[in-house]
Amino acid sequence: MRLALFDLDHTLLPIDSADAWSHFLVYAGGLDPGHHVARIRRFADDYRSGRFDPEEYLAFQMGLLARFDRSTLETIRSRFLAEVIEPNLRHEAFELIDSHRRRRHELALVTGTNAFVTAPIAERLGLQHLLAVCPEQIGQRFTGRYVGHHTYGRGKVIAVERFLRDRDISIEALDECAFYTDSINDVPLLERVAACGGQPVVTNPDRPLRALAHQRGWPVLDLFEPAPRFGEAVTDGA
Repeated sequence: MRLALFDLDHTLLPIDSADAWSHFLVYAGGLDPGHHVARIRRFADDYRSGRFDPEEYLAFQMGLLARFDRSTLETIRSRFLAEVIEPNLRHEAFELIDSHRRRRHELALVTGTNAFVTAPIAERLGLQHLLAVCPEQIGQRFTGRYVGHHTYGRGKVIAVERFLRDRDISIEALDECAFYTDSINDVPLLERVAACGGQPVVTNPDRPLRALAHQRGWPVLDLFEPAPRFGEAVTDGA
């Protein structure tokens, strides 16, 4: 089995889809920006600085979903995809993905942004598999919790290993494996891929990861011109 793994935010997209979605949902859903926007910004700052608490962040994210019924969320998501995601799709990302498809790799998106938001993005990018946080749903509403394990930091390693275990294969047994990411937070999966003889590819990296890549001898791919890492592609949902 040949496997290509891709992070999403600032890797295949030049924006942070989770932050952009949070802002979009607050405004489009008529929530109080004064109450929510400061928290969204703090989580983004914490992620970049290494102080990020996945459980606190996911409680916030899942709580936003739980405020709306599924039908309303799907309407808002459709607008988000059209107004925010589509303008930020890059031909370089499609070409990278296609290069692995031509080599008959299984293609998987491994992202911390939850599956409700990223499932249609993975489909739009032509990625077969999605490894992401799964919001818990009962009836037509999300509960404010998630099921399974989160996909941040070491959580991405767990997600990939479970994905492979369900297919009766280990990461060491893969014929080829590559992982593309921009973030220092994804070092656990980069190291796991490197340790089994795969190819970690540091893509549009943040400064700490770029420095580490030079130390480790990992290839650096500047796939497209970097976008600002905060407040990009955020709309008021109007």
